[in-house]
This record gives sequence, structure tokens and C-alpha cells, in this order.
Amino acid sequence: MTGSVVAVIGGGISGLATAALLAAEGHEVHVLERHGEVGGRAGSWEVEGFRFDTGPSWYLMPEVFAHFFSLLGRDMNDVLDLRTLDPAYRIFAEGEAEPIEIAADVEQNVALFEAREPGAGVRLRSYLDSASETEVLARDRFLYTTFADLRGFLTPEVLRRLPRLATLLLRSLESKVKGQFANVPLQQILGYPAVFLGTSPRRAPSMYHLMSSLDLTGGVQYPMGGFTRLIQAIADLATENGAQLHTGAEVTAIATTGTRRARVSGVDYVRRGLRRHLEADVVVGAADLHHLETQLLPEHLQTYPEAWWRRRDPGPGAILAYLGIRGELPQLSHHSLFFAKDWASTFADIDAGRIPGTPSAYVCRPSATDDDVAPAGHENLFLLVPVGADPALGHGGLDGKGSPAVEELVDRMLDQIGERAGVADLRERVVLRRTVGPADFAADLHAWRGTMLGPAHTLRQSAMFRARNASRHVDGLLYAGSGTIPGVGLPMCLISAELVLKRLRGDVSTGPLPEPLPALRTRARR
Repeated sequence: MTGSVVAVIGGGISGLATAALLAAEGHEVHVLERHGEVGGRAGSWEVEGFRFDTGPSWYLMPEVFAHFFSLLGRDMNDVLDLRTLDPAYRIFAEGEAEPIEIAADVEQNVALFEAREPGAGVRLRSYLDSASETEVLARDRFLYTTFADLRGFLTPEVLRRLPRLATLLLRSLESKVKGQFANVPLQQILGYPAVFLGTSPRRAPSMYHLMSSLDLTGGVQYPMGGFTRLIQAIADLATENGAQLHTGAEVTAIATTGTRRARVSGVDYVRRGLRRHLEADVVVGAADLHHLETQLLPEHLQTYPEAWWRRRDPGPGAILAYLGIRGELPQLSHHSLFFAKDWASTFADIDAGRIPGTPSAYVCRPSATDDDVAPAGHENLFLLVPVGADPALGHGGLDGKGSPAVEELVDRMLDQIGERAGVADLRERVVLRRTVGPADFAADLHAWRGTMLGPAHTLRQSAMFRARNASRHVDGLLYAGSGTIPGVGLPMCLISAELVLKRLRGDVSTGPLPEPLPALRTRARR
């Protein structure tokens, strides 16, 4: 079905990617974004010579990005200037005298594990082999499918691996890691990727050990210009293919027709103070799924009503700080992780919706790689502290004027970071400070319960158990983004856009689509 009018709600990465693919397919696409700029969680903030990525900062699963650009007839390396970070990241573990560096080279990482725990190097090789095999299986069979037809999984390859898959799904990541490694910092290195999935090592299925194949084998990359450059590249692809981007457009309702069976007829929205209506054959909700379902649809048309969400795990919230620092900070890598020793207590507090008593933190220093993100003689720091998903924990603000609990935690973490990294005057060197709390995620992004990423990747919220990308009650209403399949993170959001295209085509295949899209192949032959 081509030539349809499509309304996409939300101009984050999933909405922009969906718009680019559907416009290239021949649809008339309109993206409605409530803010003045596109990007969503992957936004940007510029002030006084500093430029901050306001959300994602890890470039993982490069093959997903490469595939997406290839679908649209572009070579990723012609679009983005990617730099491999070495070290990939630096770890400051509580109680450790020296930081631990993860290299861009797998052999160095094997040697690191062996030096910390005899036999751990050999076990890491086996762990990474398993992770790589699982990552390929997930990409070929579970990530690029709408789960509209489960017969696609009844292949000899999947059936042969069912016993191992069952073990990977039913055992926790924490259990798998502890079963192979005794050294606590090594356990944390292999367990922390669960946070990228919006959960904890104790609650993530061990299938997600596949994440370690992404950063321990080939390093971590950074797109020069920051993630804003990535968002702009995808927005450009959308407009080049004919999509129209409408910023400052707040969708207030998904309009439907029909009595016995509902079908979308468009969206109602407000722009520049005026109420408007856009007629559409297809509506793609690429904003927060909870908001789309519970606020933009009447209750009888909701596939995922409030009662459904009450039985779901939101994953962690976050307190963020964008910091301009006077002077240089060579003690910090581009990516640095600060691990508390008592992770059990940390994640128990997060699961209970609290600020952890023993918090861990992530610090990004993009000025280590990119000279354009800070004025000369200054550093750009992005601080993220996982906390409970509860808007009541407060808002952030400028210059320490956020909610007391938010500002107190940032002060505490700056002192801890300074102490462990050997920068005693870190807090005194802050010349620019802006904080963000769970209440800001809820207000600015309609984020369910103020969550940082979206529904957690626990067993019952992964793969075919996650919210599907098509409404059961409204024909023509589809979903993209972190709330639906395949899940959270920039690569997953790109895949979710491709799954919308598959839904419209009636494609029930389990792997990535052939590159480039047929419409682009036709254009190239002309």
C-alpha cells in the first residue's frame, strides 16, 4: 500500500526514521513534533560556547545504523564521521586504587581479565563467543520481526537452539556473570549493559549478555558533531524523500471513524495556538507509548490501557547534569563509569523508586574527542545517575536551582567523581550547570513515570512479550519507538521504524529488509 497519507506523532529518532522510510516508499508523510526542534530524547543544548547532547551518547550496534542508511541509498561513512574511542571507556570502581580501562582491542581486554583473575581471560573468550553468536541470532530472528506470524521462528536453526535459548531467557544476566567471574569489577563490566536496557543485571535475561559483544570486541564509536549530527542526518533523509516536518505541533487526539471496527482518520493537534486537524490514512505513534494510548485514544480503543501499564516495569529514571568545566580533565576518558561496590543496594533502591543510597554514575566527556563541544580551555561533561522512575523525585534547573533532592545528588556525585578520579576541586571548576530530573522527563517527553528510557527489558517485556507495534482496536494505527518492539536505545528505535514499514507491507520476515528500498532501486535505474 503506497500513496497513503501518514501522520507520524513525535520527531525523535524513531519518528524521523519512520518518516524517511515511508516517504521513500512513496507515502505522503507528515511528522508532528510538539517541541520547536526535532530529536526527542536525542536532543541538543547550546549555550556560552558549549554544546551538549541531552540524551544518548553511546554509539553501539553500528551495523544497524549502516543498514538503515543503506536502505535509503546512503553509505553511513559518507554521512557520519565516526571515530573509534580507545580506550572505549574507563571504569572507576569503588575500592579500587586505579581505574580500569576497556580497550578497543579484544586481546587487550582478554589480558585485562586474566590479570585480574586467573583463568578469566579464557572464560571471557568463551563468554564473548556466546555473546556474538546470540547477537547474530537476535538480529536475524528476533529484532527485525513484527511477531505478526510466529511461524517464522519454526526454523531448524531456532528449533535446534531452543534449549540454549530457554536457558538464556530464564537465567538472569547477573547469575550468568557471577557463575563465570568472581572479581567484582569484572562482574560489573559485564553486568552494566543491563542499564542500557532499562533494567538491572538481576532482572535482565542472560540473553542480553549479547551486549558485551558490542563494546568489548570492536570498541565504541563517536559521531563527530555529536548525536545531534546523527539526528540531523536522519531528518535530512526524511525531508529529501518528501516528508514534511511540523515542529511546535502538539497532537491532542488520534481521530477515528467506524462503529463496529474503528479506523484512523487523522490526528487533532494544536500549533501556534490554533486547533487543527490532519486527515491521514495511517497514524504512527512515535512518542511515549503510554501517553499515546492513555491520553490520545478513548478507553474503549486502547490496546494498552492504564490497567496494563500498572503491571509493567518502567525501568530506571535518571538525574542528569550538563556541566561546563574550567580547565582540562585528562583523568576522565570520553566515557567513564563510576561503580558503587554494593550494587545490590543500588538496584534495590532504583527498583523501589528511590534515589540510591550508594549510587553509580556515568560521565561522558565528549570534549576528549570533539573540540567543537566546549570553548578553548574548558571541558564538556554529561553526568547520568540512574535513580527510581518517579517524577516526585523532582525537576532539574539552571545553576543549582532544581529540586533539592536532584541538586544534592549531583553535588554528591561530583564530589565522589572528583575523589576517585583525582580531581579534588572538580565542583569548584564548574562554570555552567544544568540539571534534569525524572519530573522533567515526564513533562518534556511525556515519559511514563518519568522513566529515562522506556519499559525495562525484563523477560516479560522483551521480544514477543513486549508491546506490539500495531493497535488491536484501531486499523491503521501503528507504533514506533522505545515503548514497542524491539525495545530501547537508538539502534532499536531505527529497527522499530523498519518494523512499521514491514507492517504496512504485510511483511512477516524475521530479518532486515533488502538494501536499498525498491523505490530507490527504481529511481537509480532511471
